[in-house]
Amino acid sequence: MVIVIGADVHKGTHTFVAVDAVGRKLSEKTVRATTAGHEAALRWARRELPGELRWGIEDCRHLSARLERELLAAGQDVVRVPPKLMAQARASSRERGKSDPIDALAVARAVLREPDLPVASHDESTRELKLLVDRREDLVSERTRQINRLRWHLHELDPEFDVPTKGFAIGKQRRRVNEWLDARNGLVAELARDILIDIDTGSSRIDELEKRITALVQDRYPHLLAIPGCGPLTAAKIAGETANVHRFRSEACFAMNAGVALLPVWSGNTRGRVRMSRSGNRQLNAALHRIAVTQIRVNGLGRVYYRKRLENGDSTVEALRCLKRRLSRVVFHALHADQQPTLPPANLPLAA
Repeated sequence: MVIVIGADVHKGTHTFVAVDAVGRKLSEKTVRATTAGHEAALRWARRELPGELRWGIEDCRHLSARLERELLAAGQDVVRVPPKLMAQARASSRERGKSDPIDALAVARAVLREPDLPVASHDESTRELKLLVDRREDLVSERTRQINRLRWHLHELDPEFDVPTKGFAIGKQRRRVNEWLDARNGLVAELARDILIDIDTGSSRIDELEKRITALVQDRYPHLLAIPGCGPLTAAKIAGETANVHRFRSEACFAMNAGVALLPVWSGNTRGRVRMSRSGNRQLNAALHRIAVTQIRVNGLGRVYYRKRLENGDSTVEALRCLKRRLSRVVFHALHADQQPTLPPANLPLAA
């Protein structure tokens, strides 16, 4: 008999609730969110829950990552439950209110209701890419905030002094601004120079990370890079967010996880209409969106398919959604090829 254990994860504690095959609550336990606490949860599960264990963890990224890694290292079967599914399970429960045990029970019942949820997987290669990409994006966000502040200081000093929209990402433009500030006195100019130094330091680190990410992707994901519109940063984002493509049973499961599976919204003579799915991994969805938008702009199979959808009566938004769904299939096969080098490249389509 399979026993499903739902986990409600927090920064300080994790609460586990075990259910049987029909969703009946069997036991619960709360532990500290540490290695010792995770080991205590494993001992509790093995002692009190006879049968095959399956752990369902609400996908909360940093909160759940350590628990996932340690359960996988212990040889446990772990699946990820999207928060939206858990919320739906809790809303349909007969038990009112909100607590950690109630949430953990909802996670466990969501696992029972959705047997095709992606299994958790931690491949060091993809995890390395994810950490590097996340760090670069954090630095870019911080640089953007600093640039916005600097622009206000420059405007205060001289409203007519112009810097191109993306000029601060270019070393030549930063040196130009620095020389202009050196000729001015006062506190505002002093603060502007200080912020410019931070921007220059952050830009150098961003460029270093981009070079490192590009080298890793070119070495490990040549098939993914061969897809038109998929650059090194987008490929790294896809690989890092996917984690391990083999955890998906089919390309349809991968599309559902990416939030590009088409949802039908038709009735009567509106047959065939679809709308966007708001579930799934939004980071992965955004990466597929960038590829789709690029393929629409350039000549290729993606643009041909997009125009065909328009000719058949789809709106531009619907045609784009359909293109993203087809691209998810292309990306799925490319990831399989990169993780199985023996697969001949000729078997892979390079666009939608």
